[in-house]
Amino acid sequence: MGNPARRHSKTRRDKRRAQTWKLAMPGMVECPQCHEMKLAHRVCGNCGYYKDRVVVEK
Repeated sequence: MGNPARRHSKTRRDKRRAQTWKLAMPGMVECPQCHEMKLAHRVCGNCGYYKDRVVVEK
């Protein structure tokens, strides 16, 4: 198993770590039925619709 020949800089380390603390949540979209925010490609928790069909009865 290989070992690093040279150590990484603090900048390179911090750039890698910065990706885990995003402020905006990706993938949030507005439901076309009830206009609540929901995760993309998932059933709306408020109205139960997915792609203009009722999937979960509310």
